[in-house]
Amino acid sequence: MAISDAYTKSFIQPRSVLLMEMEQFAEENFVPIMQLPAIEILLQMLRIQNPATILEIGSAIGYSAIRMAETLPKSKIVTIERDETRIEQAKQFLSRSTVKDNIELLEGDALEVDAQSMYPSYDAVFIDAAKGQYKKFFEKYSPLVKKGGILYIDNMYMHGLSNLDMKDVPKRKRTMIRNLHQFAEWIIANPEYQSTFFPVGDGLLICIKR
Repeated sequence: MAISDAYTKSFIQPRSVLLMEMEQFAEENFVPIMQLPAIEILLQMLRIQNPATILEIGSAIGYSAIRMAETLPKSKIVTIERDETRIEQAKQFLSRSTVKDNIELLEGDALEVDAQSMYPSYDAVFIDAAKGQYKKFFEKYSPLVKKGGILYIDNMYMHGLSNLDMKDVPKRKRTMIRNLHQFAEWIIANPEYQSTFFPVGDGLLICIKR
């Protein structure tokens, strides 16, 4: 471990037994949960924003939803997942958490489900799902974000692939990386949002709705 990595991790707060179990489960089963340095940034930003309602695109096993709910016990979180295996895993972990009553799991494709059936608008949206669909997710859900609300978008590095020349990206990943690059260029130039990129974890993009 590099010294800088050790120093960064020294600021990470202790987690509950359940969260550490989920982290181990994710590592052993190749579940893509948010990296610790990045989620600490996300949680600190959420503390500052203090949103009443949060919409998460991509539940996976429910790790980030639980972390957000523990950090903001007065907030209500709606999280969307389409993978049936992940849904069942998330349900099991959520049932064991102390914040399960603050989290609603919507089952289905995020481009098809109706998140407005839960709340007419949201203070924050966290996107952490299919990377090649980020622009579609943004276009579908940004209208639900209140003025002054924030969209948080993880995995902008895409495990380092975003930084490579396209010829060095595996062919099966090139369309996804192109889509991710196009999305990044589009949102940075979008005058309706003040967007900032944080080079932490796998890359975190934060977009404030003007």
